[in-house]
Amino acid sequence: MCEKCLKEEFPNRDRMCLDSGVYMANLKCCCECQSNQVSVLNKTVLEDDGVEVTVFEHVCNTCQHVISVHNYKFWVEGDYQEYEMDCALCGTAEDSISILPDDPRKASLDFY
Repeated sequence: MCEKCLKEEFPNRDRMCLDSGVYMANLKCCCECQSNQVSVLNKTVLEDDGVEVTVFEHVCNTCQHVISVHNYKFWVEGDYQEYEMDCALCGTAEDSISILPDDPRKASLDFY
């Protein structure tokens, strides 16, 4: 990870978990060559005990300087799909979505 290339390290992205792409709004420019073009390289997707783990590098298109390593996880726990993202460039986030047509957690909030 290169904090010189970033506006903010690990910004809070709330529930915005991404398994691909780049959060360009958080990129200053490459500290090596001042380019603002980023590519995704060395993407791997593995499954370990029901958890799908995606890891890749955000690198400068021009000089191949590694700006950040992006980690993304997905798994199913009970009736929910769980997501996590951790990346100095794209930020940190967690999300949980019901696999049922009507999310029981949201229905219980209707009575408050």
